[in-house]
Order: sequence, then structure tokens, then C-alpha cells
Amino acid sequence: SSAASDVYKRQTNMAVVTITKENFEAEVLHSTKPVLLDFWATWCGPCRMLSPIVDEVAEERTDVKVGKVNVDEQMELAMRFQVSSIPMLVVFKDGKAVAKSMGYRPKSEIAAMVEGAR
Repeated sequence: SSAASDVYKRQTNMAVVTITKENFEAEVLHSTKPVLLDFWATWCGPCRMLSPIVDEVAEERTDVKVGKVNVDEQMELAMRFQVSSIPMLVVFKDGKAVAKSMGYRPKSEIAAMVEGAR
């Protein structure tokens, strides 16, 4: 699974924004587009499986902003959204969380979540 961990190490995908408590308000709450947030951690196997799918959504959907939150580095955000299990995906629209899913999800389900927020 080294390829999966490489995805996290690279994080060069310009389509994906690394979300921190410092940029959360600007990037997520004030976004003009719906935002798909992926709460993840490096030690989480299902997160590593989900990450490339989230990256694909980011690349394919210019109408949606995609962000990733490392829960180990961003504990305040993880607590704020009561992240009890990861991966957790949250879709925000107009600054409000409008959809949430926990665990690994196929791309079609993630796409449907995003569609519902447009």
C-alpha cells in the first residue's frame, strides 16, 4: 500500500486544499462553491483507500471545492465537527454542513452527496 501513502505524502494535487483551523473560515465557510471535506489521518487504512477517490472528484468537479483535514494535526476542527470515526466526509454549502458520511464510500456515493449540495 505504499502507493496509497504516497498520495498523502505528495499532496501536490492543486485541486485539493489542505484545510486548517487558520484557513477553515475563508476556504470553507466563505466558499462560493459547495465544499467537500475529507477528515482523515495517516494511520487510517480506509482513509488511504478513500483519498485517491476524493482526489479524482477534486480533479473532475470544478464546481466544487475539495479539502482535506488531517485530524491529528487539526484536533480543534475534528472536535468541532464531532469526528468520531474516519474517514468522514462532510459537504458544506453556504457555510453549513449539509451532508455527512462516515467510512469508505464508492465514488458514485460521494458524487451523489456533492450533487445534493449544488
